[in-house]
Amino acid sequence: MSPATTTESPYAWWRLVVSLLLMTLGGVGMYSVTVVLPRIQADFGVDRGAASLPYTLTMVGFGVGGILMGKLSDRFGVMVPVLGGAVGLGLGFIAAGAATTLWQFSLAQGLLIGLLGTSATFAPLVADTSRWFDRRRGIALAICMSGNYVAGAIWPPVTQHFIDHGGWREAYTFIGVFCLLTMLPLALVLRRRPPPEAAPVPVAAPASATVVQGDRPLGLSPGTLQALLCVAGVSCCVAMSMPQVHIVAYCTDLGFGAARGAEMLSVMLGMGVASRLISGWISDRIGGLRTLLLGSVLQGVALLMFLPFDGLVPLYLISGLFGLFQGGIVPSYALIVREHFAPMQAGVRVGTVLMATLLGMALGGWMSGAIFDLTGSYQAAFLNGIGFNLLNVSIVFFLLRRARARGIGLGRSSQGMVNTVSTPV
Repeated sequence: MSPATTTESPYAWWRLVVSLLLMTLGGVGMYSVTVVLPRIQADFGVDRGAASLPYTLTMVGFGVGGILMGKLSDRFGVMVPVLGGAVGLGLGFIAAGAATTLWQFSLAQGLLIGLLGTSATFAPLVADTSRWFDRRRGIALAICMSGNYVAGAIWPPVTQHFIDHGGWREAYTFIGVFCLLTMLPLALVLRRRPPPEAAPVPVAAPASATVVQGDRPLGLSPGTLQALLCVAGVSCCVAMSMPQVHIVAYCTDLGFGAARGAEMLSVMLGMGVASRLISGWISDRIGGLRTLLLGSVLQGVALLMFLPFDGLVPLYLISGLFGLFQGGIVPSYALIVREHFAPMQAGVRVGTVLMATLLGMALGGWMSGAIFDLTGSYQAAFLNGIGFNLLNVSIVFFLLRRARARGIGLGRSSQGMVNTVSTPV
């Protein structure tokens, strides 16, 4: 079957739906541990920083696993890592539910759930989706990555319900069995390999300096641009993690209860789904860098709003706004990679940048808990997130200035590639 009949074909859209479902199921690895954080702290008799460690290890494993799974996907196709991820996720939840010490619980979260499980349902699916779409790549990536936030909208209240009615161990065991039964058959739908892609588009430059796109993206070496995107990813997600990881514990401290916190997290991530879809539509028109800057600035505004308000109704409203503002940030990184790097590097490069965002979530989740232990309040943790968000905005602004200085069009052409430039790089 030719690329013309497979790219953006009905099968490609059906495959996108399956990828969305798999990412929604796999996303439970990220969000269940935030819901059980207060129970873990009480059950194992540890402080808030130590109770945040399982989340940190999960996100570290998630990030590192993204590169590993990306390489497996590039070599064997996306079905192989997803099948392995389903097994890792299922066994990981069952093992975590049986843990008798914090280190056993943390090991199950970091290795089985993070490194081998959830990582297989994120970066590989994103990279694979980008290869089945060209004209609508931005919105396709947004739909796929919405699964991460659909998981955040669904799993916290579901997990909290099972915790309230049977305990956190029983909830974890149920989740593990459910993942095995649902994800394994869905993974088989992804057995077909993506269609071949055209070579990267040459950048129009003076006759003395014709450069192929990806050789010097934005006038930088590929490694330098990748490193800047990784630092930006860490920074924005340190900021992002403060409300996402600690909103349940924050509400518990304020006397509203864990159930209200789980609801706020669900609202936050539910609005993130809308944000990702809107941002995907926007990014197809203004490009990944501008979309990333827009989301980063608005995320900083939402973080500032957490400082003066701690009432129940304001926190619901701010949580919704936070989700609406920041949901499009992470998909923008995947789009930027596809705009500026060769398609055959998609799995590894997307996996590396997404790893940085996940490491940012891991670092921010731990830092916020440690700052709380030091200060007895989350106010300093919010300020810490705002500072990291400013670093992210600075890097994106720098990249945008380099793009403008070289006359690079930041919108996307009908083939989903970066527009040409007319000045030397």
